[in-house]
Amino acid sequence: MAAIDIRPATEADCALILTFIRELAEYENALDEVVTSEESLREALFASESNAFALICSVDDLPAGFAVCFYNFSTWLGKNGLFLEDLYISPDHRGTGAGKAVLKHLAKLAVEKDCGRFEWNVLDWNKPAIDFYESFGAVPQKEWVGYRLTGEALTQFADCK
Repeated sequence: MAAIDIRPATEADCALILTFIRELAEYENALDEVVTSEESLREALFASESNAFALICSVDDLPAGFAVCFYNFSTWLGKNGLFLEDLYISPDHRGTGAGKAVLKHLAKLAVEKDCGRFEWNVLDWNKPAIDFYESFGAVPQKEWVGYRLTGEALTQFADCK
């Protein structure tokens, strides 16, 4: 059985995190959309006012994947929630239990922090991930539709142009 270790990421992990981000983006056919850098990750994840954090998962002492999360807030519950922005386990380490271990680690953190929810998104075509999540009781939220402002649309809206 593989030895799985999950630890908080450090600034020294920014290059590794960026590698995993690029691998994830390549899997999602969106590598050209990755514009972050080691420096921007360092500023976003490790600045004193950061509301995001990362974990590194190793399998048999080899870097296997990462997760990036942040806390949100539910007005209906009156509690924070934990939102998983990205979870990625490299293909060589899939099937070892690493992905489930990271999710269990985060679920325990959510319970310890008295979060009312632990949530994430999955692309609708990612059947292996959907099957994986549903195998342990995660339920899709089909009544909610996500919206996003980005790039020029965000800038124009913010400037009220």
